[in-house]
Amino acid sequence: MDIRTITIRAALGLASLGMLVAQPPAPPAGPPPTPKAQAPWDLTGYWVSIVTEDWRFRMVPLAKGDFPGLPLNAEGKKIADAWDLAKDEAAGEPCKAYGAAAIMRVPGRLHITWDNENTLKIETDAGTQTRVLHFGGTPTGNPSLQGYSVASWEPLQSGPAFGPHKPGSLKVVTTRLRPGYLRRNGVPYSGNTVLTEYFNHRVLPSGETWFTVVTVIEDPENLTGPLVLSSDFKKEPDGSKRMPMPCSVK
Repeated sequence: MDIRTITIRAALGLASLGMLVAQPPAPPAGPPPTPKAQAPWDLTGYWVSIVTEDWRFRMVPLAKGDFPGLPLNAEGKKIADAWDLAKDEAAGEPCKAYGAAAIMRVPGRLHITWDNENTLKIETDAGTQTRVLHFGGTPTGNPSLQGYSVASWEPLQSGPAFGPHKPGSLKVVTTRLRPGYLRRNGVPYSGNTVLTEYFNHRVLPSGETWFTVVTVIEDPENLTGPLVLSSDFKKEPDGSKRMPMPCSVK
């Protein structure tokens, strides 16, 4: 190696060192992105339920004692068999079948919006209910019809997804529920119910946007094991077809 090459390399090395020394310190890291900014897909907008599963149980008024396919234990059957429509009417309890454990199965339309950077809101036509999904936090407050829902985005990753969820799902866990009905004919769920939901998004070849919510209902008081259901929703261009309706016991 001649003296000229050595001199040039030495100069370049000193220049690089000078650049490293002169480089200003990196700015402090900013706050992490909000749940709204992290969303892997857009859940907001207007949606209509597509009833392809359990049509009879969702669309037709059910008689007392009509509860096939549900994993009711002895206590759950006892309560369902004792259901009294007139008693619910007299007690002013028309919304017991519109609680969080049942409302996504009630046919109708949804309007979903971000209430703020950390909170999603689901407004239903059926029963004019409002669900609030909190990203982070601890369930607080008194038990209520819609309970307290804690939401999180399931991480995106490669490879197969096992169980009821997929990578990129919106996971929602709801507790602090008031007792209510899984169906409008008095099939019960208790205040100890834990509701876990996975919202999964897809776009069909036709260009239509859908989501499916897989619902897992666990109630140690009335069910022999988890009840797993799925419900489909199709996106609509606007809210022109919305028809908010009050709760009904019939």
